[in-house]
Amino acid sequence: MKRLIRALAATLALTASAPVAWPADWLPVREISLAVEPGSPLDFSGLLPNGSIDANSRLVVGTDGHLATAGAPDAQARMLCASLAWSPASGGFPNHADADAYARQLAMHGYNIARLHFTDAALMFGRQKDFDFDPETLDRIHYLMAALKKNGIYWMVDGLTSWRGGSGAYDDRWDPSEGLKLEVSYEEKAFAHWKRLATDFLTRVNPYTGIAPIRDEALGLVILVNENSMEFETVVHDRIGRPYPDSLRQPFNTWLRKRYGSTQALRTAWPDLRANERLENASVRLPTDRYVDSPRLRDLQAFFVETERGTMARMTEVLRDLGYRGLISDYNNWPTVQTGLTRQNLQAVTMNTYHDSVNSYEPGAKIENRSSLADAGAYMRVAAASRWLGKPFGITEYDHLFWSRYRYEAGLVMPAYAALQGWDMLCRHGHGPIALQYGEPFPHKRAMLPYAIALDPVARAGETLAALLFRRGDVKASSNSIPFLVRGEEDLSDDMQAAEPDTLTILSLVSRIGLRQSDGLREPLAVNQPRSETDAGKLLAALADAGLLPKNNRTDPSAGIFQSDTGELLLDSKKLRLTLSTPRTEAAAFATLETPADLGTVRIERGDGGALFAASALDEAASLAASKRMLLIFATDARNSNMRFRDPQEKVIEDFGTLPVLIRKGVLSVEFRNRSGRWRLSPVGLDGVLQPPLRSGNGPMHFDLTNDAPAGPTTFFLLETD
Repeated sequence: MKRLIRALAATLALTASAPVAWPADWLPVREISLAVEPGSPLDFSGLLPNGSIDANSRLVVGTDGHLATAGAPDAQARMLCASLAWSPASGGFPNHADADAYARQLAMHGYNIARLHFTDAALMFGRQKDFDFDPETLDRIHYLMAALKKNGIYWMVDGLTSWRGGSGAYDDRWDPSEGLKLEVSYEEKAFAHWKRLATDFLTRVNPYTGIAPIRDEALGLVILVNENSMEFETVVHDRIGRPYPDSLRQPFNTWLRKRYGSTQALRTAWPDLRANERLENASVRLPTDRYVDSPRLRDLQAFFVETERGTMARMTEVLRDLGYRGLISDYNNWPTVQTGLTRQNLQAVTMNTYHDSVNSYEPGAKIENRSSLADAGAYMRVAAASRWLGKPFGITEYDHLFWSRYRYEAGLVMPAYAALQGWDMLCRHGHGPIALQYGEPFPHKRAMLPYAIALDPVARAGETLAALLFRRGDVKASSNSIPFLVRGEEDLSDDMQAAEPDTLTILSLVSRIGLRQSDGLREPLAVNQPRSETDAGKLLAALADAGLLPKNNRTDPSAGIFQSDTGELLLDSKKLRLTLSTPRTEAAAFATLETPADLGTVRIERGDGGALFAASALDEAASLAASKRMLLIFATDARNSNMRFRDPQEKVIEDFGTLPVLIRKGVLSVEFRNRSGRWRLSPVGLDGVLQPPLRSGNGPMHFDLTNDAPAGPTTFFLLETD
């Protein structure tokens, strides 16, 4: 991590002295403060109020398997999550005054749960002795937790995030390292390390709440270990010819001996077992290539399932014995068949998913710069297929990363389909979802970067829309569930990377999907085993014949067109267009507008490039067709000043550049059909400040919408009628 910080700081220092160069059609952001003005159109604290957190509002598994509160178990509790993954490079945990301001701002933005991520790394940064938490950092974390609770924001924490855990004398706490995160599943020393780390942090009394976090009603969810799927952790440290570490050999041999009893029985199951491999002396080798299918790999998967389930049960028992009553989850990544079986025993299922990931901040880092609509939202679909029906489900991390020109899609794709699927929690990953201002003197705050959404106007516009689509519930949940039936270990194949087929996860674009235990039985309106016997088109036709899908549903997988069973979402993957039509919000994400987008009340006739557009009613209980106050969102693209690439396609970064942020100039022709009278359109700054009207009229509501506002570019507008 220190190497990353130093490299980034050096790069930014060089570019800070470079002359400002603003290319044509890129407009510099003028705001410095990003704190939303109370009472402004971006203050959602009245629209989405957070109640007090007490015994009655403790998060529980509701009667229908959704997330709920103890006092209202029949009502789903939707959680919009703020990812707080601070490091020294992004400024660390705030002081008391900033924590109060930050927590209040999170509530104003519509967040009602916060994920405290990499707290172990922050607590141990610069410490030389094991489990010697930095007292100032611990104080800041405790104060922030109290400030969040005061603003009605629950906590989600990891029992272990950093690969170094509570070990002292390491300076690479945010970087992957071999050992602890994998070995916690099968070595007692590593498990004891996890237990002490979780115990020391969660059972220490918070002086600002007067209670230990583990007994606080604000602690809604614990992720036992972040991203600890055993196969994934070995992929992180993969070496050619030795994909699996030697430390796995003994526990794997012990498991094989228990299962097969003798080398001869194992040789019958494994045709490739060598003559010098014997169970009796634990000399059976681990696979040498994870991508060459074999019975050896199939048994390794079965070993992972049993080991992961056992580890999860032991860790859960530790937390329960310490007095924790909240929800527990684990194995929140790697959506394979194997990990799906592991997650079956979880109380709540969580998942991390990304589109167009970036692996470095160094020059030469690369993305594909491709649309998520081109592959029909595959990153959303793999997450949908990891859910177990009847359990709370949430996304603990997702993003369509900066600097992709298509990342405006994320603000519609994930919250809209999360709502359609009836998920319980949505968390867009970043150092923090908001910043109080531009220009903070920290390496990760001096320019927009991947995994740092707070400074990105495009990501912030998407998060604003997510608060309305997902938390407010503007998008209707599907009333249909298509179960992907699971038998058990017999569903494993020789392919370690096997996942639910892409040709079947497209069903999530139409109706709710998820895993369900089948007990070996087959069902007519389900995805049965083997998966090869199910055709998505035929299953959709069967749903229509059963009256569960409207006859006029436009879904045509061969044409790349998918319409939700609610009729509200329409994806055209070939046109790279997703539209949403609901009573309170209408929206579109599009690469081009070669043809107009008819959303219902709103019609978008012309545009000059890819963008996200949305119109949402702000009046209490009013529809968009009748609302007198509407928030318009128009997000194109944003980049840093002096940003440079190594290629014309802008896939390979050379220099991230510096502030100020630039927003690509854009214009849309917008019509509100069947609406007329006196109206006015006013820009809203990124800080929520309402500016003088940009357009007004008395008659039909038809205007050109430009983000080139007099006070500077913006992504927000307020449309008002008398």
